[in-house]
Amino acid sequence: MKIVILAAGIGSRLGNPFPKPLTPLKDGESIMAKQLKNITKYFDINDVTTVVGFKKDLIMERFPEVNYVYNPFFDRTNTSKSLLQALKKHKGKSVLWFNGDVVFDEQLLSVLQDNIKNNISFIAVNTSSVADEEVKYTLKNKYVYELSKEVKNGLGEAVGINFISSNDLEVFIKQLEKCNDNDYFEKGIEMAIAEDNLKVKAIDISSYNCIEVDFKEDLKNANNIV
Repeated sequence: MKIVILAAGIGSRLGNPFPKPLTPLKDGESIMAKQLKNITKYFDINDVTTVVGFKKDLIMERFPEVNYVYNPFFDRTNTSKSLLQALKKHKGKSVLWFNGDVVFDEQLLSVLQDNIKNNISFIAVNTSSVADEEVKYTLKNKYVYELSKEVKNGLGEAVGINFISSNDLEVFIKQLEKCNDNDYFEKGIEMAIAEDNLKVKAIDISSYNCIEVDFKEDLKNANNIV
């Protein structure tokens, strides 16, 4: 299995002059440093690839121990294309990927282990919150049916931690290639579900802290759990 961190975006909503994953938390660690610290308690650092773009050298110099993929079009593409860049490097593998702005409890990863070991595709979700601006989901026959910010009557929020089985990777890559430049990777999952009958589980991690830092209020909440 390979691990991907998506860290190419500009992160303009937070207003930093540097990549959002380098945002410092109140304990002195950056968002990405905390991610890697948690990830490497369960997985090998040599299996981690980070997709970079905006001010890439700042991230690469700070974390020289991980592998890198560069998205040269970071300023005009969204996460569908950044993730596609990385997945093409890992054909035939299963991949666990993280949005580069997620702050989470390390124990959260223990909940995901069984599905990773059984090679079952999933999205991690928080069922205790359904905010309008977040990516939401619905289920059909116990599997994810809809997955986007536009979902109505969502059952919860996707938290930015996801896994694609090695059996499903080729189909997912095909759909990401069909996505528009401004699409989020969730669009590729939705299309694979609709067109290729991709089966994706929703793994409830609501009992653990997990926050995507998009706005200053999110950063405040992330610091509260740190």
